[in-house]
Amino acid sequence: MSSEDKIFSRVAGPGKGAAMVETIVGCKWSLTVYQLLANDINRPGEMVRSVEGLTTKVLNQCLRKNLEFGILEKISYPEIPPRVEYEVTDFGQKFMAIMQSLQELQLEIEQ
Repeated sequence: MSSEDKIFSRVAGPGKGAAMVETIVGCKWSLTVYQLLANDINRPGEMVRSVEGLTTKVLNQCLRKNLEFGILEKISYPEIPPRVEYEVTDFGQKFMAIMQSLQELQLEIEQ
């Protein structure tokens, strides 16, 4: 059987969607950030104060990843002192619904 007769083609690796899920799920704080945003806690300083163990550095890394994938959007207000807030995008709402479904599935498995 020659290589031209193969039924399956070689897979190039995970696509963008899989890479996004791996990156976001790999950050243990992403789901916490989503919960904070769902509770109208959308300013970074308030997020850090609301969660024990969350540092500004780690939060900024997490927020940056979510911004890159289009899950969150950053809103900067031209005030003194500067004010920054984060909001979930329409795409982010869809992504968070999938993450919620995964969490529900995990709870079902654990029962």
